[in-house]
Amino acid sequence: MTNGRVVIVGGGLAAATAAETLREQGYEGDVMIVGSERHLPYLRPPLTKEYLADPGKEAASTYVHPWEWYTEHGIHVLTGTLAVELDLGDDEVTLDDRSSVRFDRALIATGAKPRRLTVPGADAAGVFHVRTLDDSEELRDALAAGDRRVVVIGTGWIGMETAATARGYGNEVTVVGRGAVPLAGAIGPELGTVYRQLHRDKGVVFRLHREVRELTVSDGQVTGVATDEEGEVIPADVVIVGLGAVPNAEIAEDAGLAVDSGVLTDASLATGHPKVFAAGDVANPVHPVLGRRLRSEHWANAVEGGKTAARAILGQEVTFDAVPYFYSDQYDVGMEYAGYPVLAADTQPVFRGDVEAREFIAFWVSGGRLVAGMNVNVWDVNEEIQQIIRSGRPVDPARLADASVPLSDT
Repeated sequence: MTNGRVVIVGGGLAAATAAETLREQGYEGDVMIVGSERHLPYLRPPLTKEYLADPGKEAASTYVHPWEWYTEHGIHVLTGTLAVELDLGDDEVTLDDRSSVRFDRALIATGAKPRRLTVPGADAAGVFHVRTLDDSEELRDALAAGDRRVVVIGTGWIGMETAATARGYGNEVTVVGRGAVPLAGAIGPELGTVYRQLHRDKGVVFRLHREVRELTVSDGQVTGVATDEEGEVIPADVVIVGLGAVPNAEIAEDAGLAVDSGVLTDASLATGHPKVFAAGDVANPVHPVLGRRLRSEHWANAVEGGKTAARAILGQEVTFDAVPYFYSDQYDVGMEYAGYPVLAADTQPVFRGDVEAREFIAFWVSGGRLVAGMNVNVWDVNEEIQQIIRSGRPVDPARLADASVPLSDT
């Protein structure tokens, strides 16, 4: 495909990356991005980290590209515009003003939405879900003055990063979660314990093995979080909900595409329709390394997925086989993780470095091969970790643990 029109439904990082890749690959046809938010495509990781932590940062600091870039590259961006229907019979996308746009190829990159808290009181003022740039700005306004009683519901990455940022503003922070340690589902209980202690050292209070029963409200404003612990009501001026995300796959499902925890695609990010592809948080592709589906919500997935989908749209032979990658910054601890959590889930990590000092690398080995690695306050090693994972070569856990042995010799 060298001409025609590509319509990208969704205005996030995957959309911007796909549009950029189309132009880099020499595509000269029309490219349109249809985004429901009022902003240009932007990066989401800062929304719970540096953007949330700095009232001086402006929205444009998170943009993938400025307006001028899209103009220079002939990419038409519709902001504040919701695509409401994907018509696979007439090859059209219907917009919320009832106008329609014809396409020769369509990319669904609609992302995901936060899983909502559904207990009584969840719609009160002072309750925040963080997914969009506007969400982050509203929460930043609520946290920046400090001295607020903040309760975070959820112990995943959103919950723990917002907890760290809230403490950075001088707020009192309590984290409520179902499990025994935070982040256990993502990095296992051993590493979750490291992060639990990090937050405790910074003054965060944990209420674990808890279910939220309701939010208490006075005059429309949240005042507390009631748990299933008899008589427990945690005072709150601000409640942050971090319960994960749900893919925005409605437009695909309504069009008759296969949907199951996202839009189902093959390894090239092609759907069951020859003109439609999917990328980013909404896509649930077959991963060739795992031999099963793997949906990821991290920014690297959006970048690599956008690139792969664009090349597939152009008819190139491509496979979306990138090693999953993400990072997190909490207080003075930064980390990078690369690998397959599903393969690491039943293995014990091997540590290199000083875990107590929070300067170490954790490795997960399965079947004699490295399946995941996480470097914590140790830098310039993640690319090498990814190379080892990608190679599939046998590794020696004892040599992985030995800091005197170069990673290339493990």
